[in-house]
Amino acid sequence: MTELLISRLGLHGDGIADGPVYVPRVLPGETVEGRVSGQVLQDVKVIRPSDRRVSAPCAHYKSCGGCQLQHADDAFVADWKVDVVRQALANHGIETVFLPIRTSPAKSRRRAGFAARRTKKGALVGFHGRASDTIIPVERCEILDPAVLQGARIAEELALAGAIRKTALAVSVTLTKSGLDVAASKGKPLDGPLRQRLAAICEAQVIARLSWDDEVVAMRTPPQYEFDGIDVAPPPGAFLQATAHGEAALLAAVRDITQDAGRIVDLFAGCGTFALPLARRCEVHAVEGDGDMTAALDAGWRHAQGLKNVTTETRDLFRRPLVPMELTRVDAVVLDPPRAGAEAQVVELAEAAVPRLAYVSCNPVTFARDAAVLCAAGYVLDWVQVVDQFRWSAHVELAASFTAAHMR
Repeated sequence: MTELLISRLGLHGDGIADGPVYVPRVLPGETVEGRVSGQVLQDVKVIRPSDRRVSAPCAHYKSCGGCQLQHADDAFVADWKVDVVRQALANHGIETVFLPIRTSPAKSRRRAGFAARRTKKGALVGFHGRASDTIIPVERCEILDPAVLQGARIAEELALAGAIRKTALAVSVTLTKSGLDVAASKGKPLDGPLRQRLAAICEAQVIARLSWDDEVVAMRTPPQYEFDGIDVAPPPGAFLQATAHGEAALLAAVRDITQDAGRIVDLFAGCGTFALPLARRCEVHAVEGDGDMTAALDAGWRHAQGLKNVTTETRDLFRRPLVPMELTRVDAVVLDPPRAGAEAQVVELAEAAVPRLAYVSCNPVTFARDAAVLCAAGYVLDWVQVVDQFRWSAHVELAASFTAAHMR
């Protein structure tokens, strides 16, 4: 057995000792022992624990791969997530003000992905174990809204109906105003008998909508998401912020950044998470690469009352970013890209010098890369608001305020 001292946590929440050797579910300052396999310590035993260590609130924590940080107290997790963003920016020589972190409460996650595998005696449903294809049955969950956890029963029925014996069925469950929106993939090809069986499951389990490999096969009522009181019916698999609390925190930050804007461009707009609420006080042009999500956003605007004008555009912003000429007479831009960031679009924004930018990110590394481009072009990073809506995970989200130099 090898004894190691944990010096810090990596971006994925694992402890790092000299070597480097990566050790799961430990904390800085702890002394541990185990068997080194490659760069990973296995059969880990904590010899001298940190005073920040706590008992995990979930009985499934040791086996389930969904959470990485339940063994740390809440204050440690909050400080660590802020430091992840601070260090990412420091790597590019950027310093800024950090607002107090906003952390979503337990049992508030409104979407989850279940794995369901057919067995000789029925079906096995749960979450994947850590770095494993093993399915861990989960009877309770400290992060999911209890209504979403009911999706495990639905996933079992779907597996019995249409899973392939050698492949786990992937079942996404999202809680909406009108019920659960369920989407399954990696199952049998749709045929007449399977369609009938899936329709019966949708009716019996009180599912709002059931999709199979992106095709809607049954719908009792259109799923309704609510963005600041504005209803939207999204397509299957559409992006949605993980918790209502996290969405509200990000929206509050974006509103603060764009409060004086008369015309806003919302890039990577999705189904309207920011575009529609912002339209309560100003005109918005929303650009999104997925045509179905763009259509859902437009329909939500047309059915809402009291909103300013919202125009939509379906456009691949990675291949065809908006150029400076298209950003004239724009007071603010909202930018909410996927994990890859918005490298091509940020280059154009830097040249356009739009007065205010609200950058929402789910990846501190690509955010810091893009922030460096903006700061080199004369923007000032005013502040960062870290939002933890993936509680007890290593996932970090944020909203950041940029001001063009000529506006200061």
